Amino acid sequence: MKNLSLRQLQVFDAVAETLSYAAAAGRLGITQPAVSMLMRQLEADAGMPLVVRQGRRMDLTAAGTVLLQHARAILEQVRGVEDSLASLKSGRRGHLHLGVVSTANYFAPRLLMEFQRREPGVTFKLSVARRDEVLAMLKDHRIDVAIAGHPPGEADVEAETFARHPHCIVAAPEHRMVGQRRIPWRDLRDEPFIFRETGSATRQFLEHLLLSKSLKVNVTIELAGNETVKQAVMAGMGISFMSAHAVQVELAAERIAVLDVVDMPKWLDWCLLHRRDSQLSGLSAAFREFVMQQGKAVAACSL
Repeated sequence: MKNLSLRQLQVFDAVAETLSYAAAAGRLGITQPAVSMLMRQLEADAGMPLVVRQGRRMDLTAAGTVLLQHARAILEQVRGVEDSLASLKSGRRGHLHLGVVSTANYFAPRLLMEFQRREPGVTFKLSVARRDEVLAMLKDHRIDVAIAGHPPGEADVEAETFARHPHCIVAAPEHRMVGQRRIPWRDLRDEPFIFRETGSATRQFLEHLLLSKSLKVNVTIELAGNETVKQAVMAGMGISFMSAHAVQVELAAERIAVLDVVDMPKWLDWCLLHRRDSQLSGLSAAFREFVMQQGKAVAACSL
């Protein structure tokens, strides 16, 4: 593809993101015929279709999917150059886009602020999403680095552990089991249990734990998100399995209590994730070094 231009890649990226020539034109501030012309040139140079229409729906072909991965990597490098030059001109140190799973958001802002104290002039964007969405953003070069648990084995990302992630059983302070010592798991069998929504990493962790103990609990309600679950627990609707990061404020205010269940808390790892196909450099590399050195202290929480 010797005639490939950055403008063609920018147009293709916008088309792939929106799956619409009209929407891509609006995003880029050009006309729809200009988008159509640049896409025809790109497909002619590639020697094969990159998008296909099925009725009113547009989708990428196999060739389009391959090109998109390379296009976003190239555009990311270009943005890095632009950022570096803009930083030299303005005195700003650079811009970092961090993606985190929702539970990591309880300490991620503090992590960014601690990093900014070391690197004055740095600016940030923080995107919070479900685990699968964060991994997709990382794969598609829409974020620089991410914080989550260990990725699936097939994910094309590097995971570096920097802190522990405790999970516990929580209840309202007036719950009858609060204050009891070494509560057996079998005693939780008939307790009203509040579950996270299907697909939640916290729920998957709990279900794996219950399976390992051959225990079935009384699921009375399923709720989406840590904040909703906390409100239900504080209202006395039942007990729940939660990340300790999510209840730090409520524990300090004595609005939620941790039950002393045998073999609890259960631990996962917090990891800094980055793509294997590109080496961290500049601000991303500096942030990685900071997280590896200071992330454990910043992400520490009480039980």
